[in-house]
Amino acid sequence: MRRQIVFPAVAGLFVTISFAAASFAQHSVMTLPWSTHAHDAQHTGISGFAGQSLHRIRWTTKVDLHPMLQFGELLIHYGSPLVTENNTVIVPVKTGDNSFKVEALNGTDGSVLWTEHTDYQVPGAGFTPSFGPVLSKHRLIMPAAGGTVLVRRNPDQATGAITRLAFFGLSNFRADPHAYKNNIRINTPITADRKGNVYFGFLVLGPTPLGLQSGLARISADGQGTWVSASFAANDSGVSKVAMNCAPALSADGRIVYVAVNSFDFGFGYLLALNSRTLLPINSVRLTDPQSGLDATMADESSASPTVGPDGDVYYGVLEDPFPDHNDRGWLLHFSGDLTQQKIAGSFGWDDTVSVVPASLVPSYHGFSSYLLMTKYNNYANVGGDGVNKIAILDPNASMPDPILGNPVMNEVLTIKGVTPDPNFPNLPGAVREWCINTAVVDPFTKSVMANSEDGKLYRWDLTTNSFSQVIALTGGLGEAYTPTLIGKDGTVYAINRAVLFAIGD
Repeated sequence: MRRQIVFPAVAGLFVTISFAAASFAQHSVMTLPWSTHAHDAQHTGISGFAGQSLHRIRWTTKVDLHPMLQFGELLIHYGSPLVTENNTVIVPVKTGDNSFKVEALNGTDGSVLWTEHTDYQVPGAGFTPSFGPVLSKHRLIMPAAGGTVLVRRNPDQATGAITRLAFFGLSNFRADPHAYKNNIRINTPITADRKGNVYFGFLVLGPTPLGLQSGLARISADGQGTWVSASFAANDSGVSKVAMNCAPALSADGRIVYVAVNSFDFGFGYLLALNSRTLLPINSVRLTDPQSGLDATMADESSASPTVGPDGDVYYGVLEDPFPDHNDRGWLLHFSGDLTQQKIAGSFGWDDTVSVVPASLVPSYHGFSSYLLMTKYNNYANVGGDGVNKIAILDPNASMPDPILGNPVMNEVLTIKGVTPDPNFPNLPGAVREWCINTAVVDPFTKSVMANSEDGKLYRWDLTTNSFSQVIALTGGLGEAYTPTLIGKDGTVYAINRAVLFAIGD
């Protein structure tokens, strides 16, 4: 749900993919189950398994036991469900005002296999931030109190050993747990690389015995911790933290970790490329509005995370400046993998992690790019837009005039508008309900995209016909922050609507 943004003020030291139809599904990344935010460490959003028909709701489970409506809207970013190799569905669940657990469910019938309560608390933000665990090397790694993580072995089994790890040393945490629990919060989903090393952003809200500063943490597969402050990594003392909800992304070879950092007070920031082993800075780029040239705004309400394309290019969404000159749509910024070259921006980006679409999935496309991008494409009626809210397939290497401001933006290959009229704007006959996805799922086997709408329905967007080939009603609809969609090991399609996870299939 898009509302008028309020920019809150809150307050770190250094301690190649083939997209040929025959081979595409065999790529090692793509055949993984859904193990992290937006599927994989590059955040491609591409499923390794064919999605079942949107025929019926097979089972449901709550992802929020205490949903809090604000002005009739549900303004919380729910963590992405995950799916193991054995089709166990890992569901992050909010249990109270600021308390969380993880449930492991049988993907076939939704029965509970095990439950693990955590001591994690999210930091404050305009939209409640996400609680984002990750699957890696037969382990589930969950955010926990004081910047620590909980590691559960064998997530497919009813019982499993739980251990705690701290990027600043478990002995230090145990020496003064009160200080760390009160003053450190993990503020992003956790990302894991292929070797089992994990990465996440953290906030330091008060003094700690070690003098920690807000930044990016790494815990190696064998439990060794490293961190870098956001200000050091950006070489800018005005930078205060890793951007809220910004899940780190990794290059395809795992050597570079990308993350955005920003200022508490003004919202300006940088996209960083860091050595994934040492967290030493490789390069950084200050994020600017491609039309005005002013510093782009990075709002704590956003859940945008970097996406790394098959050619190594990096994409990250920001808000426009001046705000809301672009109808509050922001921009999808686009850089070379080394961040030395800024490329064509997309015309929407403020709260979106774009998904990668192999060009072969769109028969009507006759351009030269090997892959395209799928994005939300809302045009908010409450801040100057026409309310014709769409989803889009964009060509990252071809341009067209921006439909609002006229500057060059990524060319629209396909767009399709929402279906349900928006009763809040009766004087705008074309206005339809918003799309409420922050990570969409691309199904290369059926050449389609699964997209969730605030009208309470899940749609299958057929990229061969540019039509909604299937739709299923989940709820009566609700204004809500953007939600993840995914496909499980057996092809079950998962979507969150009105604080409930729906398992949909044949």
